[in-house]
Amino acid sequence: MINYLLIPAWFVVLTLPFLGISGSLKLGAALLAGNIVVSFARAQGLAPLRNIKGNLYQRLERLKKIDRRLSIGVLILILAILPFGLNRYAIDIAIIAGIYIVLALGLNIVVGLAGLLALGYIAFYAVGAYAFAILSTQYHLSFWSVLPIGGLLAAIFGLLLGAPTLRLRGDYLAIVTLGFGEITRIVLNNWDEMTGGPNGIMGIGRPDLFGYRFNTPEAFYYLILVMAIFTAIAVKRLNESRIGRAWVAIREDEVAAEAMGIDTVRMKLLAFSVGAAIAGIAGVFYAAKMSFVSPESFTFLESIIILCMVVLGGIGSIPGVILGAVVLIVLPESLREFQDYRMLVFGASMVLMMVFRPQGLLGSSTRRMEFEPADDRVLEHEDESLYDVKKGEKI
Repeated sequence: MINYLLIPAWFVVLTLPFLGISGSLKLGAALLAGNIVVSFARAQGLAPLRNIKGNLYQRLERLKKIDRRLSIGVLILILAILPFGLNRYAIDIAIIAGIYIVLALGLNIVVGLAGLLALGYIAFYAVGAYAFAILSTQYHLSFWSVLPIGGLLAAIFGLLLGAPTLRLRGDYLAIVTLGFGEITRIVLNNWDEMTGGPNGIMGIGRPDLFGYRFNTPEAFYYLILVMAIFTAIAVKRLNESRIGRAWVAIREDEVAAEAMGIDTVRMKLLAFSVGAAIAGIAGVFYAAKMSFVSPESFTFLESIIILCMVVLGGIGSIPGVILGAVVLIVLPESLREFQDYRMLVFGASMVLMMVFRPQGLLGSSTRRMEFEPADDRVLEHEDESLYDVKKGEKI
């Protein structure tokens, strides 16, 4: 009974300041009635629902056999022609979404594959951004020459962070990485001679390629699109390699992985450095796009937003992480007309996702099996064994 009343009561309290007593109570009553109806339907028709679920899985397996390269090609073609139908504001939002896609893919290596909870990931993003800002304004280096330098410096900082935290796990590792992120922001805010302090650094150079200068939103859109595609391909190859399988083994059981011969110290350091390098590259692009950087752009809240993208889309799932980044960037902007309610909708959607679909929007099959109760899988297997597949009749 408590489970039936918990969610409706939560919504009543949440919407009380906006809908009033009568409106919030009506909403709670509607949610309670819907919850009872759904629970009754599950109790009465559990076996048919399992059969429907099995049929859907079979159809999905058939659809997976279709050549994915064609689907990916069509998607890339749509993204390539997308700026022709958007205004300047929409293109800027798409560029920001592309930056966060790259950042989320990098954090997915640390959190999703290696299982290392990092709350200071934005520090590596800041390292890349300030590396290009300083080298561009003081030493007049180009964007393309600083791009690998920014990634390398961020990877070095990742090694410096990972080395003393190898013995830490879970919440303790999260606290240490959080402190690292805050230390980085405070150093950037107080090192006036090098970083400009709170005023930041202005006049950062723009990228140019074969005489063409990137100074329009369309040019930056195509640049971040190429960077996001290459990042997704690289992360996918890593995920399917022996290194990716070693990371997943460490995430599931570090003691068992070490017993099987995996060098957990080297693999964890590699996860930190690769994820940090991707964030540093994204930071170089951010500095080139904005032509200005300041410590206020690299706060703890940014790390939380990137982590929410990974969790919302699906930990360990590359399409899920991309979808999560797009949703968390585009959804608040699309709800800007409802400024009084958009954060309420955003927070409520996150809570509902964690309650009803903890594996994420497009969670990987491995994570989906982890969140699915083992008893349900056994019951489904027993029900399927009662049917004759050839005759389609129950035995």
